Amino acid sequence: MARNTGIEWCDSSWTPWWGCTEVSDGCHKCWARDVTKGGAWAKNPRVRTSPKYWRQPLLWNADAPRFQRKHGHRQRAFGGHICDIFDNQAPDEWRADFFKLIRQTPNLVWQLLTKRPQNILKMLPPDWGDGYPNVWLGISAENQHYFNQRWKILSTIPARIRFISYKPALGPLSLRASSVLPDWIIVGGESGRDPRQMDPQWARDLRDECAACGIPFFMKQMTGKALIPSDLMVREFPAR
Repeated sequence: MARNTGIEWCDSSWTPWWGCTEVSDGCHKCWARDVTKGGAWAKNPRVRTSPKYWRQPLLWNADAPRFQRKHGHRQRAFGGHICDIFDNQAPDEWRADFFKLIRQTPNLVWQLLTKRPQNILKMLPPDWGDGYPNVWLGISAENQHYFNQRWKILSTIPARIRFISYKPALGPLSLRASSVLPDWIIVGGESGRDPRQMDPQWARDLRDECAACGIPFFMKQMTGKALIPSDLMVREFPAR
């Protein structure tokens, strides 16, 4: 929950509240449950983070010129890594405050990831338009079934970048049936205790599809954070 994070596909991670509810197979061994020692999941409460913590992104935004000079890109912040921004069990006013914070931090790129794309349109702020210029919207999909279900919705929602987090990969996933393609793909096996196995060929096949379609591909990790094979060590970002 700080500027420096172990999540390889972002520069920082930050969450407006803690807590979530399982919605599919990919949730069963959620690492965030371990981070909170189960407290924010025990009876499905949602716990807002502190006012002091909410000021952190404003400090990052003020420091943006130095960050960009050093790293060559705007700071990418994963917003809601220990919650789901489009969770209908979270108070609407918290979400409104979060989008206000996004508007106050135009020098950051906010990466929002959800397993609840059916809620996105009704929860976006009224001035969303074609998408905030500093927000990337993504869905998490652990296999083909959930990709088909969730991407069908996200692909119709305006956003500057729309991406897929294929993690934890629990079955093969192909883009071939999609008439609209995502702007970015993140791939990773499950971590934590007794992780379910990802077949590395699933990642290779998807990497090849992305290369053929010109989609940036980011290989985050193998199952249990095992060593990534050299041919899969591809870590690309969207140019925008």
